[in-house]
Amino acid sequence: MRVALILIGFGNVARRFVRLLDERAERLQLDHDLTWRVIGIATRRHGAAAALDGLDVPRALELVEGGGSLDDLAEGRSSSSTEFIRRTIADARRRDPARPLVMVETTVLDIEKGQPAIDHVRTALESGADVVSANKGPVAFAARELLGLASRHRRAFFFEGAVMDGIPIFNLVRETLPAVSITGFRGVVNSTTNHIITAMEQGSEFGAALAEMQNAGIAEADASLDVDGWDAAAKTAALINVLMGGRVTPHAIERTGIGGLTGEAVRGALARNRRVKLVVSAGLRDSQPVGRVAPEEVPAGDLLATLTGQQNALVLQTDPLGEIAIVQRGSGLTQTAYALLSDLVAVRRRL
Repeated sequence: MRVALILIGFGNVARRFVRLLDERAERLQLDHDLTWRVIGIATRRHGAAAALDGLDVPRALELVEGGGSLDDLAEGRSSSSTEFIRRTIADARRRDPARPLVMVETTVLDIEKGQPAIDHVRTALESGADVVSANKGPVAFAARELLGLASRHRRAFFFEGAVMDGIPIFNLVRETLPAVSITGFRGVVNSTTNHIITAMEQGSEFGAALAEMQNAGIAEADASLDVDGWDAAAKTAALINVLMGGRVTPHAIERTGIGGLTGEAVRGALARNRRVKLVVSAGLRDSQPVGRVAPEEVPAGDLLATLTGQQNALVLQTDPLGEIAIVQRGSGLTQTAYALLSDLVAVRRRL
C-alpha cells in the first residue's frame, strides 16, 4: 500500500524522518506492505511545494539545507499552512479517493497556545487525512478535542514523538494495557537539561553544555523552553491529558527550570551520594490530575539517579499493575524520527 505524505515543517526531525523512511524502505515494504511518497511540504522559512505524483525529496533536502526555497521545486503555494493542508488533501482526494493520506506535523512548539500546530491537526482530520506528529503542542493544549475529532472522522491521530522520542509510552498504554488506570507518574523527560546537569557534575559550564545540545539539533529552537522547564511542562501536560484523562495545559503545571542551578550545587549533591534531576511528576488531588516540574535531589538508589547525559525515564503508577518503568538510554534526531515512522506503521495497521 502506498501512502501519500504531507509534511508540515521540514526541520531537523522531518528531514531525518524522510531519510529514515528511505533507509528502512525494504523492511517497511516486506513487513508492513508500506511504501510512500511525499506529495506536499510546507515550511515557515523555505516556502512550500506540492506535486500529486510525488515531490523530488532529495532535491527538497538539498534546497532546504542549502538555504533555498521549495518554491523552486514544484508548484509553489503561498497560502497559509492550513489552506495548504486543505487544498493539497482536496486535490489528492480528487485524484485518487482511495489513496491513504497522512499529514506529518513537526513544526516548532508554541508554548503559549500550541498554535498553529493545533489548527494543522484539526484541518487535516476534518479534510480527510490521518495525522502523526512529534509536536507536543496539540496534545498539551487540545488532546481531548483532537482525539475526539479523529474518532468522529474515523481518522488516526498519533503522537508518540511528543514524549521520549520513539520509546513507546502512548502506544504502550493504548495497545497493551487494557483496563489499566494510570494514577500518576514521575520521570526525567528532557534530554537537554539532563545532559547539562550531567556535564556540570563533571565540571563543564552551563552554557557550553547547552551549546552542545543546540549544535546536535536536540535542544529546542528556543533554548529557554528547555532551560526554564517549559518543554518538560508541555510533556507533563500531554501525559496527563492522554494517560490520565486530564484537561490541563502547560501553564497549569507547577514549574521550576534549571536556570538557577550552579555547578557547585550539582557537584555538592553528588558528594552526598545524590544527584540533581529535572523531575516531572503527576498525581491526583481531589480526584483531579495535577503536575509538577522542578529540579530535585534524588538518592543514588533511585532509578532516575542512574540517568546520565541524554538518557530519560518515565515511571507510570498504575492500577492494578503497580509501577511500570520505561527507560531510554539514548536519544536524538533518529529516535524522534523513528517515532514518526512507528506512528506511520500504526496508521497502516489500522488501514
